[in-house]
Amino acid sequence: MHVPSLIEKKRDGGVLSSEEIAEIIRAFTSGELPEYQMSALAMAIFFRGMSTEETASLTDAMLNSGGRLEWRTDARMRVDKHSTGGIGDKTSLILAPLLACDGLWVPMISGRGLGITGGTLDKLESIPGFRTGLSEPEIYRVVADVGCVMVGQTVSICPADKKLYALRDVTGTVPSIPLIVASIMSKKLAEGLNRLVLDVKHGAGAFMKTAEQAQMLADAMVGAGESLGVKTTAILHAMDEPLGESAGNALEVAECVSALQGGGPRDLVELTLELARAVSNSPREQLNAWLKDGTAWKKFQQMVAAQGGDVEALERLSEVQKAPFVAELKASQGGRVTKLDALTVGQVCVELGAGRSRATDPVDHAVGVDRIIKTGREVRAGDCLLRVHARTQTALDAALVKLGKGVEIS
Repeated sequence: MHVPSLIEKKRDGGVLSSEEIAEIIRAFTSGELPEYQMSALAMAIFFRGMSTEETASLTDAMLNSGGRLEWRTDARMRVDKHSTGGIGDKTSLILAPLLACDGLWVPMISGRGLGITGGTLDKLESIPGFRTGLSEPEIYRVVADVGCVMVGQTVSICPADKKLYALRDVTGTVPSIPLIVASIMSKKLAEGLNRLVLDVKHGAGAFMKTAEQAQMLADAMVGAGESLGVKTTAILHAMDEPLGESAGNALEVAECVSALQGGGPRDLVELTLELARAVSNSPREQLNAWLKDGTAWKKFQQMVAAQGGDVEALERLSEVQKAPFVAELKASQGGRVTKLDALTVGQVCVELGAGRSRATDPVDHAVGVDRIIKTGREVRAGDCLLRVHARTQTALDAALVKLGKGVEIS
């Protein structure tokens, strides 16, 4: 295999064969193909795209780059959800225990922060002691005992995706439909699912900026899932303002705890219920009841305990993970909030340290933004629009200035 020729072929709009794609992924996974060549190929794919057949071949090659979860023939129905990313998108933490209340198994394999959006694993690791790196025997045990587990990829599951996921984050190739489809679907299909719901975002705070782009991505993912025997549903959602009222790892977990205890922001709860209904056996009313009466909260606590987390820390996480500098962004005038830009909030969170600019960057669990006001609200001059949590005074001041430019009041 002459890799430069394959890069040039894709750069010039050619079609890679399934054999060529399989060999590329095999060599990349084994380390024979260096990251700089894979980066060049990813950029060529970003600009030239891939055919339906190429995308399917890439998904299949990444799925078969390692093992997958194997379930007994008498195992319960397995379901999961995946979001294409958004600012403050924390539904997974509520959804997994909620679906487990329905007698379903949720073997959720998640990722870390990618670009401006936070990662489920980063959020969970703000809980003291919580282990996301479980072995496969541990995954099987927790799912059987609790009904849900939230983990990162094991060494054996989709190793090609794990390497490529990190590479895309730092090479500007995140918003590529073929790469997104292959990444999401290879990882999810490795879970051995029966049903999958996809939360496909579009707008200022999403990788897909338009509803048309989001629909193209949704169609591609549904096609890949259905062709491999998984009942797949896609739901499109706008991401022009943050979901819920917080963005940042521990801040988002605290918001999820509130939702699991029967509270939480309305938009977060409504979206979670919509996604849950797409793969559950129970009606929306029953799912909502499990949120309101604490059943899902108990299930979440069981999962946290099973994965080594400090359950007692959950209700005081804002104190356990506390940033030293906190200040409000106040309205400069009265009126109606017409814009609170999700992209600006996401960029600020990365700059504060809640996300990553490079794959090797550490994540600060305490920093971020909370008490985010929703568009359409009436405010008076001096009212709080949001609150910033920062590690330094300099970072706090810079965040407030930038966030102020992302708000419009008329």
